[in-house]
Amino acid sequence: MRDREDEEVTAFVRARYGSLLRTAFLLCGDRGKAEDLVQTTLAKTVVAWSRLQHSDGIDHYVQRILVNTFITSKRRRSWWELPLGRLAESQARDEYVGVEQRDLLRRALDGLPPRQRAAVVLRFYEDLSEQDTAHALGCSVGTVKSLSSRGLQTLRKRWTEADAVAEGVHCA
Repeated sequence: MRDREDEEVTAFVRARYGSLLRTAFLLCGDRGKAEDLVQTTLAKTVVAWSRLQHSDGIDHYVQRILVNTFITSKRRRSWWELPLGRLAESQARDEYVGVEQRDLLRRALDGLPPRQRAAVVLRFYEDLSEQDTAHALGCSVGTVKSLSSRGLQTLRKRWTEADAVAEGVHCA
């Protein structure tokens, strides 16, 4: 019986790891942190696996664990973690405009509060409905609409500011 569960968990991890990692990366903005987030999520999933395999909502459960773990990690800062600010990065220009746009979007996502970021990622990257996003975040549909709206508004503002800076015009 245990071997069958191990095979089911292994199959689940193989099927969903890439998708979970992409979502976690969009939430965290850092590949290492995203991998840690996925590992924590999968560890929590394995603990609950025996009761989950009898339900149809395994994917929703795992997505909710991922989002909740991310939001919780942003609330807690261990005493040994000292934020030092961002180092000035000098990046070589890439010949592909899409790379620059993805980087700009990732940086703008980094600046959103965790719940806004989670709402935007789930709604517009994962393409979840407002209802499914509300379920994943553990809130109402109205809250999802509010979080998504404020998040998109902030992203648009930062995108416009970045365009202005790129054109040599400084926005106040």
